[in-house]
Amino acid sequence: MKDMAGEQVSVSITYCAPCNFAPRAAWMALELLQTFRDAISGLTLVPGRGGIFDVAIDGEVVFCRQALGRYPEPQEVREAIRERLDNPPQRAHAPRNAGV
Repeated sequence: MKDMAGEQVSVSITYCAPCNFAPRAAWMALELLQTFRDAISGLTLVPGRGGIFDVAIDGEVVFCRQALGRYPEPQEVREAIRERLDNPPQRAHAPRNAGV
């Protein structure tokens, strides 16, 4: 894997608990942790309702089961994480001499 220069991402998987999507969410989490062990700063499984199975990277939903009409494949999520690591969002910084 390419050196990510210390970049890390946070991933959350929100799944429908009543629909018993927990095993799929746990499996997806394990797949991601095995691939990106040094690039994931945190991975959260969030129980939800209503048939939800969403994957978010740094708070941005990148896969939504209801919008896709299917579950995301692990490879799709891996590609989204690689894309984020290669192109981190630009962060706004205050000017160094603000107010001087």
